[in-house]
Amino acid sequence: MNILQYRNLYRDNLLDDVIPFWVNNSEDKEYGGFFTCLDEKGMVYDTDKFMWLQGRQIWTLSMLYNQLEKKQEWLDMAVRGAEFLMKNGRDAEGNWYFSLTREGKPITQPFNIFSDCFAAMGFAQLYKATNNEIYKGIALDTFNNIIRRQNNPKGIYNKAFPETRPLQGFSLPMILCNLVLEMEHIMDPEMVENTIKQGINSVMNVFYKPEFGLILENVGPDGSFSDSFEGRSLNPGHGIEAMWFIMDLATRTGDTALIKKAVDITIDILDYSWDKEYGGIFYFLDVKGHAPQQLEWDQKLWWVHVESIMSLLKGYNLTGDKRCWEWFEKVHAYSWDHFVDHKNGEWFGYLNRQGEVLLNAKGGKWKGCFHVPRGLFKGWQTLDSIAEKQKHPESAEII
Repeated sequence: MNILQYRNLYRDNLLDDVIPFWVNNSEDKEYGGFFTCLDEKGMVYDTDKFMWLQGRQIWTLSMLYNQLEKKQEWLDMAVRGAEFLMKNGRDAEGNWYFSLTREGKPITQPFNIFSDCFAAMGFAQLYKATNNEIYKGIALDTFNNIIRRQNNPKGIYNKAFPETRPLQGFSLPMILCNLVLEMEHIMDPEMVENTIKQGINSVMNVFYKPEFGLILENVGPDGSFSDSFEGRSLNPGHGIEAMWFIMDLATRTGDTALIKKAVDITIDILDYSWDKEYGGIFYFLDVKGHAPQQLEWDQKLWWVHVESIMSLLKGYNLTGDKRCWEWFEKVHAYSWDHFVDHKNGEWFGYLNRQGEVLLNAKGGKWKGCFHVPRGLFKGWQTLDSIAEKQKHPESAEII
């Protein structure tokens, strides 16, 4: 396929299949909020509501309203979802619960700081769409709470015995690299710059290990390598997703060297984690080649492949590196052959190693209205940019 054919495919899959799937099936019109446990055809199979997925869907609907089309249906649904979260989502200290019943009663304590991250992201995007100061206040209060908790995200819910093997995790520094740009329009400029500086340093200098050419999931408090299950753990999807966050931050400052480094790391992670027998990207690996502790290590997950597509397209758009385009076509082909449900819409989330659908569900506790629509939208926009550069090569800037 040529670039415009890819572009049209991403646009059509987003607008004709994926967004209608969630708009038509996910809203709880009785109690508010969104169902995410949807089966192959969009029927609800469990009514529990997970805060991080609620925040993600508010963000997705608001983002599409802000950046694609002022479609009132999307905005109204986002607002109704936000009202449910405002009423039920937080404890007395302002921490966001992990899960609620359908009616909005807490099930799981606020042990997971990513509920807060995506609530902040969702409310910040909704504020951009509505100029409602209440949403702005919730987004800022939540972000400040994240910063207060960042050195001990789980707080009293941390199950690790203190000081025996202290480790810092990659997920929060990685997410902050993206969250800060999502919230820049409402944040203090100095806080924005400090968060960006710290985020780039954490991702590229602390968790990235040149001796492996890979990004680790956990390191010691001083950034040292821990030769343990946790310390050797590689989550290829996290590393690759973080690289397009870094590309966005580097584009903002014109740091061409950082963009090139992010592209190189993306390619290195893919080289290491691609299943050369069956295709697709492994979910977890051990950086020393030992058996991973995660029993699901060899599954192929939707979000890992979506995020890889985004990093590869952004890398190609910014640098013209042909490796990015070659890998994009490879990851795209695998994704379209295995994840996309051409009959019922949306994408399957989980495949076994051989590429067969492992779970027919389109959503659940971990999969909602986020990675696929975000990836399709940003992929479509990036393909547009690539096509424009090819149409007018004399004015295109390739780093």
